[in-house]
Amino acid sequence: MVTETEFDQLLDVVREFIRREVMPAEAGIDETDEIPARLIEQAKEMGLYGYALPAEYGGLGLSVDQQVRLTIELGYTCPAFRSLFGTNNGIAGQVLVLAGTEEQRKQWLPRLASGEVVASFALTEPDAGSDPSRLVTTAQRDDDGWVIDGLKRYITNAPAADAFMVFARTDPDAPPGKGIGVFIVPARTDGVAVAARDHKMGQAGAWTADVAFTGVRVPADALIGEAAQAGYATAMRSLAHGRLVIAALCVGVAARLIDESVAYAKERSQGGHLIGEYQLVQAMLADSHTEYLAARALVLDAAARYDAGTDQRLAPSAAKYFASEAVGRIADRAVQIHGGSGYIRGIPVERLYRDVRLFRIYEGTSQIQQLVIARELLR
Repeated sequence: MVTETEFDQLLDVVREFIRREVMPAEAGIDETDEIPARLIEQAKEMGLYGYALPAEYGGLGLSVDQQVRLTIELGYTCPAFRSLFGTNNGIAGQVLVLAGTEEQRKQWLPRLASGEVVASFALTEPDAGSDPSRLVTTAQRDDDGWVIDGLKRYITNAPAADAFMVFARTDPDAPPGKGIGVFIVPARTDGVAVAARDHKMGQAGAWTADVAFTGVRVPADALIGEAAQAGYATAMRSLAHGRLVIAALCVGVAARLIDESVAYAKERSQGGHLIGEYQLVQAMLADSHTEYLAARALVLDAAARYDAGTDQRLAPSAAKYFASEAVGRIADRAVQIHGGSGYIRGIPVERLYRDVRLFRIYEGTSQIQQLVIARELLR
């Protein structure tokens, strides 16, 4: 367990690193769709590939409250940087933490924590995105293991992945949400094919791609955990954790957008007046800062509930829903405050405006979060 004093020191180091090393590289990352190798190595050295993984397996073992506070700091720069190690700590790594056997944890988690291995969460399919219970990828038993067939879509870090956490239907006769297992599949296994990188609207440097599994044979112990039908429940638990992290990331981006907007309003003139002297601009800044404070408070409260075990489903969905919608509005206002310059490539608010749109989609769309929240309230 990292003490609060040690954690505060970590936050200071990360905050300085983000501003000194990562922010100056943002324009290049957006232009080249690639994170510089030096930043990747520095992230590994700082322990960022394993901050959410248990200390006994080489991670930092941060509490969820600490994880979200760290993520707020990471969110102050382009989301692609956090995405480098996001799946190792989040939805992919948490599959092993939540459901893996002791042997599987010992084999994989130390390598995820060090950054030696990059893991991807292979759940989404062409016809099973926001409703993964409808996935059609199959895993069939053979004499000495499993054979996996199917296509996964929009898989984060797939082009750089060393291993995939693959969700597949193990019982074709089971109802939706049942009869699904999760398997760890090394990327170089015969029959695994990663397509070209997706060309996205934003979040350049955070690679996604389709991954095809064609007659992929894996041993029996590739099944994560011991239940061949527990994969859907594992996915939902991993996603709940991931939603809190995404919510925190939105809060960090919101802080950056507001700082950029305030600086512009205090420095730029129009019609003989500073932009910040106009009441309409002040109103937009006030709305954005209020939403930022509300999102931050909600995320921290949800993290405390998650750590306490009192709410690990509704609050993460509410936090992700509110924060992802709020940062979209804050980004829109930031572009409006900048006027025409906010629409020009190379300006941070324009880049972040494109980046934040994805937050309302992955880890479950805003509409899925509405359903989760309502269902939990009506139980």
